Parts: sequence; C-alpha cells; structure tokens
Amino acid sequence: MNLILFQKDGIALRTHTLEDAPLLLRWLTDPAVLEWYEGRDNLYDAERIKEDFYEESENETKGLIMYEERAIGYIQFYLLEDEEREDYGYAESPDRIYGMDQFIGETDCWNQGIGTRVIAAVADYLFEEGGTYKLVMDPQVRNERALRVYEKNGFVRVKRMERREMHEGELRDCWLIEKNRPQAQQSSREHPS
Repeated sequence: MNLILFQKDGIALRTHTLEDAPLLLRWLTDPAVLEWYEGRDNLYDAERIKEDFYEESENETKGLIMYEERAIGYIQFYLLEDEEREDYGYAESPDRIYGMDQFIGETDCWNQGIGTRVIAAVADYLFEEGGTYKLVMDPQVRNERALRVYEKNGFVRVKRMERREMHEGELRDCWLIEKNRPQAQQSSREHPS
C-alpha cells in the first residue's frame, strides 16, 4: 500500500512498494540519469534495486516523488548518524540534522523548474513536520544544475569535500551544502505561545 507523506502545490511524496521496482529499474538503467546519479558504468538490475531501495532503516524515509500524480523520481531523507556527523563536521552539534538524496528519473521533467519545487516542498515538510534544524546534501562539484536548484532553495556551500565519491571510475569532489531551519520556525518552536 502506498502512503502519501505530504502533498503541496502539485508535488507529493509517497512511499514506494515492490510494484514500483520496474520504474526504478527503468530510471537506473537510463544513461542520462546515471550520468548524474551513480554513474553510467554502474547499471542496476532487479536484485540491486531491491537491495538498495527496499532495505528498511529506522531513521530513513524512502519514496517516490510525484508531480501532478505522476511518479517522476526518487527521494530519501535520513537522520544523520554519528559517522556522517563526524564526516561533515557536525559531531558537536546538538541539532537534529537530516541528509537528503534524490533524483528525477523522468528526463522530460528536467529543466522545467520541477526540481526546484520538489526541493522546496521537501525542505518545508522536513522543517515543519520532521523537527529538522538543518538539511544537508553532498552533490558532486561538477553538478552545477543541481547546485543551482539547491541554492535557489536557500542551501549554501559549506565546504568542498575532495575525492568524496567514486563516479565513473574517478573519485569526484563534492560540496557539502546545508540549509538551516528558517528563523521564524525556530523561534515559534523554541518559544511556543
């Protein structure tokens, strides 16, 4: 059964089921998608889809991005664990910090502002409903299109992480980017009326 986690302005996030595995497989065998997510030399098969996208984790939410009731991509968000907090430089922070990963698998939805709307909707959801104080991601430095989307949504580049991610046979640099909860939301949670 699919569960809608949120819906806002034509964007929705829903849980995925095994019935969605062929859709994930189609996206993750498309060279245009793989150029930016996992690498064109890193093709998926049905078994790997089940391992990577259906293994449950207590602090992780996985689902499909819906646009006007059409599944167009995948997203996951998760509470950072100690190792990631240390890696990113947040080991001493008491804040609730979430990481996000996502891709739009339907290439006809690229370059239309949909990704910007998706990131805005998910960030709002996590700040309003998830008790999140900070969102972080680590896109590759070369992925300027994605970085523009994130920066339009208030993410800022914090530090360059050299040789962070293996992609198409090469260790690639990534940017650690972050977005803090808007001040108005922080104040209302810290000082309820």
